[in-house]
Amino acid sequence: MSEITRVCIVGASGKLGRYMVRHALDRNYDVVGVCRPESVGKLADFGDRITIVPGRTNDSAVISQAVQGCDGVLTVLVPWGMDGYASGTAQAVLDHAEPHARLVFSCGWHISLDGKDAYSRSLKAQVAIGGRIGKWLRIADLDDQVEACRRIFKSQTSWTVVRGSDLKEGESEGLPVWSNRVGDAILESNRTKRIDFALFMVEALTNSDLIQTAPAIVSCRSESALAHG
Repeated sequence: MSEITRVCIVGASGKLGRYMVRHALDRNYDVVGVCRPESVGKLADFGDRITIVPGRTNDSAVISQAVQGCDGVLTVLVPWGMDGYASGTAQAVLDHAEPHARLVFSCGWHISLDGKDAYSRSLKAQVAIGGRIGKWLRIADLDDQVEACRRIFKSQTSWTVVRGSDLKEGESEGLPVWSNRVGDAILESNRTKRIDFALFMVEALTNSDLIQTAPAIVSCRSESALAHG
């Protein structure tokens, strides 16, 4: 695995994206951020410390420009709208990232790599209801995020798909712990600070054990992590 010096963050202006920018800068990475033109102002706090490429993250030309020379690409898979935004974003990254680059994607627990995750009734209901409402309002398509991850899982690139539990704001509790399968006892608390989700994403860039895996994460200070870690 090559050394990480330059990182592209796709979806840099969102809450998770801005945390990832901070963590990447803390590691002295050269950071390129991709975000919609109307959201560029959200990155103003970083000044000239990052390079910003404005544009839709599912725009192949935008991604092609942004990932040039990047050793790592951190991508927030957002299933906005009904036009394949998440799958288009994932495909653009897969198509245009440098051949040696580490690719780390974010999604929720509802994504499964091998179909062996054990979901609670409440989580199944939450995904089912949220998915129906999103489609009815035409604001989000969870099925498109599933399709995005299907394409990633088929790829021969050095990918990782980080599956986040319920996210909370607040001070960092440290690097989250993880398991290969939702349903494992260590994940039962189902909570992670958003700043720590971002931390795990950035840490995954240099963790070769996570290549072509889909770790499900939970706070290292959660009750289940402390009991079963």
